[in-house]
Amino acid sequence: MPFASRLTRSPLPFERDRAAEAEELFSDLAPELRELLGGTAGCSPYLKGLMEKEAEWLRPAISGNPEAALAEEFARITPVSLADLPSELRRAKRRVALLAGLADLGGVWCLEEVTGALTRLADIAVDLAMKRLVAEEIRRGKIPGATNDDIDSAAGMVALAMGKMGARELNYSSDIDLICLFDESRYDPDDAMEARSALIRATRKMAAMLNDRTAEGYVFRTDLRLRPDAAVTPVCISMGAAELYYEAEGRTWERAAYIKARPCAGDIAAGEQFLERLRPFVWRKHLDFAAIQDAHDMRLRIREHKGLHGPIEVAGHNIKLGQGGIREIEFFTQTRQLIAGGRDESLRDRTTVGGLRALAAKTWVPEDVAEELIDHYREHREIEHRLQMVGDAQTQILPGNEEGLARIAAMMGEGDVARWRDRLRDRLERVEGLTNDFFAPDAAAERPDLSEAAREIVEGWTGYPALRSERARAIFKRLEPELLDRMRRAANMEEALTQFDGFLKGLPAGVQLFSLFEANPQLVDLIVDICATAPGLASYLSRNAGVLDAVLGGSFFAPWPGKPALEADLARLLERAGDYEAALIAARRWAKEWKFRVGVHHLRGLVDASEAAGQYADVAGAVLGALWPIVQGEFARRYGPCPGKGAVVLGMGSLGAERLNAQSDLDLIVIYDADGQEFSEGKKPIASRAYYAKLTQALITALSAPMPEGMLYEVDMRLRPSGRQGPVATSVQSFESYQMEEAWTWEHLALTRARPVAGCADLADRVEAIRLKVLEAKGGGDAVLHELAQMRTRIFAAKAPDGDWEAKVGPGRLQDIELLAQSFALRAGVPARKVEAQLRAGPRGGFVTREEGEQLATAYRFLWRLQAGGRLLNEKRLDMAAIGEGGRAFLLRETGLDDLDALAARLNEVTTETAAIVDRALEG
Repeated sequence: MPFASRLTRSPLPFERDRAAEAEELFSDLAPELRELLGGTAGCSPYLKGLMEKEAEWLRPAISGNPEAALAEEFARITPVSLADLPSELRRAKRRVALLAGLADLGGVWCLEEVTGALTRLADIAVDLAMKRLVAEEIRRGKIPGATNDDIDSAAGMVALAMGKMGARELNYSSDIDLICLFDESRYDPDDAMEARSALIRATRKMAAMLNDRTAEGYVFRTDLRLRPDAAVTPVCISMGAAELYYEAEGRTWERAAYIKARPCAGDIAAGEQFLERLRPFVWRKHLDFAAIQDAHDMRLRIREHKGLHGPIEVAGHNIKLGQGGIREIEFFTQTRQLIAGGRDESLRDRTTVGGLRALAAKTWVPEDVAEELIDHYREHREIEHRLQMVGDAQTQILPGNEEGLARIAAMMGEGDVARWRDRLRDRLERVEGLTNDFFAPDAAAERPDLSEAAREIVEGWTGYPALRSERARAIFKRLEPELLDRMRRAANMEEALTQFDGFLKGLPAGVQLFSLFEANPQLVDLIVDICATAPGLASYLSRNAGVLDAVLGGSFFAPWPGKPALEADLARLLERAGDYEAALIAARRWAKEWKFRVGVHHLRGLVDASEAAGQYADVAGAVLGALWPIVQGEFARRYGPCPGKGAVVLGMGSLGAERLNAQSDLDLIVIYDADGQEFSEGKKPIASRAYYAKLTQALITALSAPMPEGMLYEVDMRLRPSGRQGPVATSVQSFESYQMEEAWTWEHLALTRARPVAGCADLADRVEAIRLKVLEAKGGGDAVLHELAQMRTRIFAAKAPDGDWEAKVGPGRLQDIELLAQSFALRAGVPARKVEAQLRAGPRGGFVTREEGEQLATAYRFLWRLQAGGRLLNEKRLDMAAIGEGGRAFLLRETGLDDLDALAARLNEVTTETAAIVDRALEG
């Protein structure tokens, strides 16, 4: 049998007398184990003593299947009465400790199997003690309203396993850290205090049962001090009180502690619900680089308190808290988990090894560093176990003398103590080196030489809100020299500095963002690039600095995933939102990050203006597709489900043509089919027409309402039938009759770009059939050209070009070309929605020559690059002076021209030629 053969020389004999049996068992152990347990080295007399007490149980346990032996032992203690439980738990502890110790020393179990067996015992011990004691309180009538049916859930009480117990990583002689809570919602308010008193009594008795030493030893040293405000709160508090504490006063070390938190006893379901409610406290929505400084400060306080500074010496070193020890690796892992775990649930592993591997998989830690730290962590933990096996002491301090070190080295399988000591010192120093660079901030460098104007800008920063706190100023002081040095490399430093000044001035707070920059220098390059090139994007960032989190996600610069992947990603995110408002906030955050990604890719030349246009449209389409059913669901809670066959949302204008820019709003139409149903069926039934009008308003609000994360999109409904005078939602029957009998030519032109973006698929098919019917019926004759010419005249009279660099409105500009393209699609009756495809219908239909068609397409591409680039660089009209040297260089790169004079000349040439083509086409 593999287990027995690793521990003994031969199958174990059956002996009648317990003392003789133990001696026979001891003598039959493998020589290496015999030496460790009590031979000449006498490394673990504690384990040998346990063998004398439990030899009869141990023989079949290690001769057979040790896992089965554990399961049988756990089953044995499960039905034990309250009176016998303290004694039987201590017996179980002896047996599990003995089996785990032999399996550990004999190399039969790995670290996780040893710690897992010890943790399973702890879970069962806490659960049995809690439920037996709560049952006694119920029997005595001390818990109001509770009956025997409440025993299995401990009357709403739960123990959260914290620290190593929560991660199933208990040491050989660990204490256990518990937080005991109760669900006050199970009780009437008048009864809650009486129930609280009973559950506090049960908690105290439970801790005593596990913790107190008797003639039979103890079960687990039990620590209840991790609960909220332990100095003044009782040992068991309500979940509501705990939530209020963490919301108002919770600290970073408590957040780190909850990474490992796990309900282990009592009402497990209530414990899981509590942890879910606490999730926003533990896992912040933005990347939390400020946690680095908190963890660093905590490390220094621990070292100061324990006197653990100075050079590393193995003798007397604390393998847990000392330099290069276990806690360093745990802090390193947990801090990174806190930084990014709010955005990526895959990083929320309770175990240290699992956490490191998850971080490596998402590139937050280099894979080789993670594996090296895992190797050091495993060996450190094994040394910790050996230290505790010597005398069942809760210690992590290595012996201070040669004899003691030789004992631990022997237990680690090393006969040469000097070699073992040197190797351990190297490991400790290596861990210290790997982790310290992450935690310890570099000293601030000297500020580079600046011009007088630059110095004046920089000196004004101290009065900004982002630098109000001492901590923010300390971080920024370290960051500032590098930031300024990189700005000196910009095309025009003072322009970049001025834009950064505006960015900094608009920040409401700075600690998180400055910590983010300090830990990720590549973001400093990006912010300098944006400030030197795109003042509009810099202004956007000052209001939405959280979008920078996305840059560190690992896929920010990957190829565009496509609309289906975006839809799936947003759907997963919204499924996890707790309520309607949370879904709207999450959608805003998601859309901002993706739009920022498109803008950065465009700015850096990773995509051109046309590709960026399609990507902005993908984001908008994903948002509408995901939010529409959520809006419908929320609306249905009050007014019932959609009457009839439901509704479809049509994207019009640029959204329908899948060509948006950084500042685009959304043109929408909502069409419904009540299918003869006059009223909704819900708590508050309303007429179908009013239902869909209110539902449409709810969609507009969901998209455009200002929230803490801003708005998603401005919405324009003016392209609906009858424009501003018409209802915001139109029945499909009215839509069809209006388009066929009443609509103006400009409405038929707008319909050429209509595209279903959300809603009922069958209704979308019907609306598309109506669209094609209208195009076929309304495109003939001279009316289209005549009315388009009149419309064009009105547009030019109402709005002149906005500045010298206007690319959208005016003769020969984007709007002019788009209207002509729509007329091609209408007159030819083609279903194409995109501008380029509609333009190709012109030569095919004989409306323009092939050469003119090519000129129109070339002009459109040029003007779109200028328009899309300008809307990225500046939130207002394009001002070449305002965007600065970097912005001007970007536009010249986009348009393929050498200087502004050439760009102005090209703009004039293109618009003049294009206006002439449009004039000729309209003369028809």
